[in-house]
Amino acid sequence: MTAKKNRSYELIVKSETSQLVAIRDFISEKAKENLIQDSILNAIILAVDEAATNIVKHAYNYNPENTINLKLIISDKDCTIVLTDFGKSFDPSVIPQPDMKEYLSQHRVGGLGLLLIRTLMDSMEYIVSPEGFNRLILKKVFDKAVV
Repeated sequence: MTAKKNRSYELIVKSETSQLVAIRDFISEKAKENLIQDSILNAIILAVDEAATNIVKHAYNYNPENTINLKLIISDKDCTIVLTDFGKSFDPSVIPQPDMKEYLSQHRVGGLGLLLIRTLMDSMEYIVSPEGFNRLILKKVFDKAVV
């Protein structure tokens, strides 16, 4: 039995929260075509949903005239998701790890997206390009246990 080549899929959507459904449906459809387990698929969808929401809110400040480019690369061993935007960049290394005890005691809402992404995915890389775009690369390895 030979391994399949990497399968690559692309989607471009407007930077609107209403487009999150299209992103989730796209990932779900391609994952099912490639027989990705539901537990892995759910982790990927939740992480990408958080990332795309952050792009809409923070990179584009809810401006629907911009786009989010999503590339999904599936191999036999892993899945890589590349989200590209042309909005405001940030440095994820300066975002502190939240103190969950304090967070819960204050009844806060939101602010856990990066923690969720880092927990659900096996790797996360954020690149700010000198050409004016931001790229978030998420990877999920199939043979690792899902949180």
